[in-house]
Amino acid sequence: MATVKQIQFRLKGAKKTLTRATKEVTATKARVKKLEAQLKKAKAAEDKAKKKKPVAKKKPVAKKKPVAKKKPVAKKKVVKKKKAAKKR
Repeated sequence: MATVKQIQFRLKGAKKTLTRATKEVTATKARVKKLEAQLKKAKAAEDKAKKKKPVAKKKPVAKKKPVAKKKPVAKKKVVKKKKAAKKR
């Protein structure tokens, strides 16, 4: 049979273990809650993005009528003047 002191020692150890475990559980619960909130936001954002961007069918672009090409304007020929013959 264990003595009173031994039982008290074991009881303190068990209480410490329980306290530590309780703190860990509380912290873990808070962490889980935080992660679930992030997941919910991410899903909402993903759904919103899917709804906003439906694949729109592009309308066929109307072909432009060809513009009549202008005929090139004939350049005026520059006539060089002949030099007058020198008198001797």
